[in-house]
Parts: sequence; C-alpha cells; structure tokens
Amino acid sequence: MEIGWIVSLGVMGVWISVLLAIAVPFERKYIVRENRKINYKKTTIFLRWNVFDTLTLVVAIYTIICVQALNMLLTFGKTIDNPFVQFFTNQSQAWVIVTVCYLVSRVSLTLKSVNAHLGGKQDEKQ
Repeated sequence: MEIGWIVSLGVMGVWISVLLAIAVPFERKYIVRENRKINYKKTTIFLRWNVFDTLTLVVAIYTIICVQALNMLLTFGKTIDNPFVQFFTNQSQAWVIVTVCYLVSRVSLTLKSVNAHLGGKQDEKQ
C-alpha cells in the first residue's frame, strides 16, 4: 500500500471515532425506545436540526474540498502514483458514501416522525 492510502485510512479512523463519540451518546440521550423499537411519537429530535446534522454538514463540506483538490491534482497531470491523489481519492469515495447514506436515513427518520405526529393528531380528532 502506498503512503497516501495509509494516511487516508488513518484520517478516516479519526473521523469515524469523532462521529461515533458524538452519535452514540446522542442516541442514548434523545431517542425514545419501547420494546427495542423507536417511538417516533415521543422522539422529537428528528423534527429539528441537531448537533449530528451540523457534524454531517461539516463532513459534506470536507468531502467537497477533497473532490475539488482531487480534480485540481488530476488537472495538473498527477497520477495515482502521487500520494496526494491516493489520499483524496480514498477520502472522496468514502465520505460521499457516508454522507449519502446519512441523508437517506435522516430523511427516512424525519418522514416516519412526521407521520407519527400527524397520524396521532388525526386519530385524536376522530
């Protein structure tokens, strides 16, 4: 393995550690579970902007910077033998996947929460 890939794996390890250090306590504190299932009616954190959304925005901006740096390096004629190209290639691929997966899960959780809150109010009116 070249040095760019190794450094990139180290940076990814740091990022993942930070994400998990924030996500695990966040979930335990704000997500209401009953019988191992999320109670969307009682969990209101999905309906507002939270710290994890801000962190995900920072990761998305970092990903954009990595992709642009990779584009500049390739424009200047660098190849995969360059450690910087290796680093930015690995970072760009990994964080694009993480950001898109989070976006899909966040939209899904928000829609379930909205449905639970609106569904409950409609049931109360009837």
